Amino acid sequence: MEERININVSATEYDKTSKEIGTVLGKMEDMVHGQEDFVITDSEFAFGWHFFIVSVNREMVIKLADMMGEQFNKYRGKGLDKKFISLLSEKMDGKDLKIKFAIKEEMESSKFGIF
Repeated sequence: MEERININVSATEYDKTSKEIGTVLGKMEDMVHGQEDFVITDSEFAFGWHFFIVSVNREMVIKLADMMGEQFNKYRGKGLDKKFISLLSEKMDGKDLKIKFAIKEEMESSKFGIF
């Protein structure tokens, strides 16, 4: 079974945001010659925000990191997952969207017990 990076996404506009994320991830997928390497779930709306999950095949991210080399390593964060979220955040900048990303597993295992 393939390993996946599950990213919690919070956005004020689901349709526009999910479309942009799909476009960005589609370009990354094309770069590594992947197919069906990501899934974007439907959203749940609360407090003026849409919450949804983007699940990305870890193998695609590894190939992308290898292809980008040292450029990928310059992204902030410890580990592959955090660097990938930094890359994704950078690609979403300037698109006039209110959006936040977080690793799903980290939110669920919060030491503060909020989630």
